[in-house]
Amino acid sequence: MPVLELVAGFDIFANGHAQPVEDPDATRADGAAYRWLHFDINSEAAATWMRANLPAIPAAAMIQTETRPRSNAFGEGVLINLRGINLNTGAQEDDMVSLRMWLTEDLLVTGRFRRIFAMDDLVKMAADGKAPATPGGLVAEICEGLSGRIEDVSLKLEDDADNLEDDLLDMGHVDAMRLAATRRKAIRLRRHIIPSRDAMHVLASPETPQIGPDESALLRESANRMDRSVEEILAVGDRLTAVADQLDAITANKIGRNSYILSVVAAIFLPLGFLTGLFGMNVGGMPWTAWPWGFLAISGIMAIIGIGLYLLFRARNWL
Repeated sequence: MPVLELVAGFDIFANGHAQPVEDPDATRADGAAYRWLHFDINSEAAATWMRANLPAIPAAAMIQTETRPRSNAFGEGVLINLRGINLNTGAQEDDMVSLRMWLTEDLLVTGRFRRIFAMDDLVKMAADGKAPATPGGLVAEICEGLSGRIEDVSLKLEDDADNLEDDLLDMGHVDAMRLAATRRKAIRLRRHIIPSRDAMHVLASPETPQIGPDESALLRESANRMDRSVEEILAVGDRLTAVADQLDAITANKIGRNSYILSVVAAIFLPLGFLTGLFGMNVGGMPWTAWPWGFLAISGIMAIIGIGLYLLFRARNWL
């Protein structure tokens, strides 16, 4: 049978002191306000423990490979799924990581498939004896850590959009691959951040009894930061669409201008081509075939026609 190992586990007291827990089935420490268990869901042993110790629906939701952000009450607890910025080495920030939580009055179970740096900060906080006094407070701190990192990325994305707009205004072009990558990032962030924001608003509502008034205030602040991030990302998406449209218009104008120039050149050389074709016919009766100055005469006529057409087009502002 696989050995169950916790990413982190603590019995937390009202004064913020936290006692490490290695066995999730061990009796809670005397006087502890609640227990926090943090699992790596890649472990089959963790999935087995959740099936055995959590209600059926939350347990199944905690170990699902694919989830979407949400906050739903089930009996005495609340199932919470959120997304965080992926700061793992070699990963893309917009490939967001999933955090699953089961919250009751005296227990918080959290699980992740990939490392979440916001959770590492809270593990350190608990180890330093500065843990929140309630599980709802810990959830609020988790949301604050997630929303702060999301806000940082949204501001960075806004700077990227500013740079693309500046490049277009200053140089008349932008790197198409860079533009496409930035638009893709905005789309993927929007997909996950909007439902995460909605889940935080639900958590902060009075209908969530596991969240106290002080914790609701912090959650509302985190949800407000998420609102700003969503607004920034939506605005970035619109701005990048405008950049792409303007880039298409500039490209179309260049193509149209080049096509126009080629048409004018073709119009000038059309009668010249007619003359060369006419005098190039190898039939009897062609004039000036025996005249020594015939070639120069034809060349002069063609030069006059070409210059005349050029001057005519300039006079009519066709060039």
